[in-house]
Amino acid sequence: MNDALQPALWVLIPAAGIGRRMGTELPKQFLRLGSRTVLEHTLSVFLEHPAVRGVALVLSAGVDVPGLDTLRDRDRLFEVPGGAERADSVRNGLEFLARHASPMDWVLVHDAARPCLPVEDLDRLIQTLMEDPVGGILAARSTDTLKWSDAEGRVLETLDRNRVWRALTPQMFRLGLLREALNAALAEAVSVTDEASAMERQGFRPRLVEGSPMNIKITRIEDLDTARVYLQKQNRLGES
Repeated sequence: MNDALQPALWVLIPAAGIGRRMGTELPKQFLRLGSRTVLEHTLSVFLEHPAVRGVALVLSAGVDVPGLDTLRDRDRLFEVPGGAERADSVRNGLEFLARHASPMDWVLVHDAARPCLPVEDLDRLIQTLMEDPVGGILAARSTDTLKWSDAEGRVLETLDRNRVWRALTPQMFRLGLLREALNAALAEAVSVTDEASAMERQGFRPRLVEGSPMNIKITRIEDLDTARVYLQKQNRLGES
């Protein structure tokens, strides 16, 4: 599947979660936003991007996923069995890609529940990191005053918000290095909350690429209303 001389761009979307915090009957990635599900909106950004070689979609076994057959460039979408936790699903996706891609190819790992990723942010991430020796992530600067607390919930110090960022996705790293980083964390039974933290444990310093606050992760039911506004702003909501 990889016959280009330049490193290819692959996308990995872990979508095997059940979204316990949402309190909805369906997992959050299958809830509807306008004419599409959350997951369809998320996938469409990548499947409609000309630089993306393919998308590994990691799903729970036996799950009936609505809407996938209507997506453009469906032949670039590869379904992969998920794992017990997000990190397990990401590793499963990386193992699948490792059988078809080069270790030097780029992998962009993106949350299934981030349907509002602006195309301009994706372009900026790719253009900024394509020649980077490490890779990096989309991130948003903090606009709030942030406090560091002790175990009893009392303030220890106020952080300099000019140096504090919120990690977003996609997070873009070389396939081979990211596999090694996640496998090392697993071997040491260390829980990592995102791909960048696994790379940091290996001594790498991922680059921060500023992204839009519109790139929200849906975690609460009210986030759906916010996502509708952002998708409408991007002319991507479609008919209700």
